This record gives sequence, structure tokens and C-alpha cells, in this order.
Amino acid sequence: MTAAIQIRSVVKRYGSFEALRGVSLTVEQGEFFALLGPNGAGKTTLISIIAGLSRADAGEVSVMGHNVVGDFRAARRALGVVPQELVFDPFFTVRETLRITSGYYGIRRNDDWIDEILANLDLSDKADANMRALSGGMKRRVLVAQALVHRPPVIVLDEPTAGVDVELRQTLWQFVRRLNRDGHTIVLTTHYLEEAQELCSRIAMLKQGGVVALERTSTLLRRFAAGRLRLQISGAPLPTVLAERTVADAAWQSEGPQDGAERVTLRVDDYTALEPVLAALREGGCHIEEMELLRTDLEDVFVQIMKESR
Repeated sequence: MTAAIQIRSVVKRYGSFEALRGVSLTVEQGEFFALLGPNGAGKTTLISIIAGLSRADAGEVSVMGHNVVGDFRAARRALGVVPQELVFDPFFTVRETLRITSGYYGIRRNDDWIDEILANLDLSDKADANMRALSGGMKRRVLVAQALVHRPPVIVLDEPTAGVDVELRQTLWQFVRRLNRDGHTIVLTTHYLEEAQELCSRIAMLKQGGVVALERTSTLLRRFAAGRLRLQISGAPLPTVLAERTVADAAWQSEGPQDGAERVTLRVDDYTALEPVLAALREGGCHIEEMELLRTDLEDVFVQIMKESR
């Protein structure tokens, strides 16, 4: 089966700065794929190259088997992109904007699909409103609608929920999940890592223009399976044998305990590590006043991978 997106050894430079350093990855058809990384990692640059807005200095990219340079018309028809920035024409209504976007792809009489998109994004009551009159969140909904108006098999969402309300997030993800179930390939970039963990089956992480992780979400979470054990203890200080397990946890320690108790957070590699930790606390004369075991989430994994790839 042809890959939805194929990226081979892509390099992009801006003067002496190398924004992308030989990036290679494949997104299969029907995947819900996350592209993550800190600010400046190269995510938006890579999306710009996929969308044909920028050209790579080396390497090649294809969408549904169509090279984004040599076969750019077919590649762009196969792709819908929701950009990070709010870009809109202030002279048209929402429906007019979507009709014009349809026309870019040679699609006539597209109102039935436009109505369905508007309904699914809770924009039906804004269909005849001028784009200038919309709030920032509503404008972002229209950007999503524009990306979907030609029914592309591949959809790239670049920070689609940045600065929007909870209701839109829920509405958007419900609709995008449906599109994915119907066979659309979804590529998501987001700084809300809980969204990526919940939605995406596979993840690529970029740092300083290079891929530092490319695995299934479940595999990443298992590989960094260490959890955190939050403790409030009294009676004796933390035993020295456990000192090497302590990790920083400002949120837990910010509200200091009373009556001389101590709050600490320990790293535990798996559930079998709990009993040795508890045994050491008992032997050291510590009394456990509070205890909470936190499971590893994608945010923990992300932070760990970014540290290891320095």
C-alpha cells in the first residue's frame, strides 16, 4: 500500500541554520500520527515542505505517492492542512469562504458537504457571518473546515486547538476521530501531549531538526515505564538508600506539609519496586502519612527523551 506521507532524508537550511537535518519517516494510510517537539524543533518547517509552501534543500517528500514538487497538483489535492496561524479573508462570509476554497480544487456544487462540515464544527449558525465578525476560536474552526472542504485523504493539523475553548476541542476531536475511522490519515502537531497520547497510535519526536523518537505510543510508554511515588513522611528523614530515587516534583512540594513532615517524590521502575521502597521506609523509622502512585504519561516520556537527546 502506498504511504500516506513518505519523507526521505529531508534537509532544509536558512542560511547557516539547519532547520531539518536529514529527516526520514513514513506515515501509513489510515494512521492517526503525532509529530511532536519543542518550539524550534522543525515541525512547522516540515509541514510547510509537505504542503508545498517551502522546498527542501535535499531529500524528497510524497503525499499518497505524489511527489510534492514533481507532481504538486495531485499532492496538494490529497492534502488538507490546518495552519498554526489564523489566516483569513475579511471580505467574505464563512460559507463564501468555503465555496471559494472548494473552487480552488475544481469542486462545484459542494454545499451538501459544506453543510455537513459546518454542522460538525458547530458553525451552522455562523454560515452567513462575515469572517471579520468571528471570534478567534470560530476563525480556527473555519480553518479546519477549509482544510476538509475537498475531502482530502490526508489531513495535517498544526496546533489546531491552540487557544480555543474546551467545547471546540471536544467537538473537533469527535469529528476528526470520525474522519479517521472513515479512512482519513491524520497528522497532528500539538503541545497538549495528553491529546496526542489519547488520539495517536504512533508518534515521531523532533529536536533541533532531527528525529529523536519514532515509535508506537504504547511502545514509548512501556519503554519509559518508570512511575512516581509521592510520599508525605514523618518520624524520621528519608533513608539514605532511597535518596538516589528522588526526583524533582515542584507541584507536590509547593504546598509544604505541617508538623515537621517531609514531602518527597521517588522514581519507581515498576510495581515490584514498591515493596522494597516501603520496607526501607519502615526500617528507617518513617511513618507514611500520604502516598500516591502516579503512572507515566506522554509528558514524562517527552521530557525524558528531550533530556537524553541533548
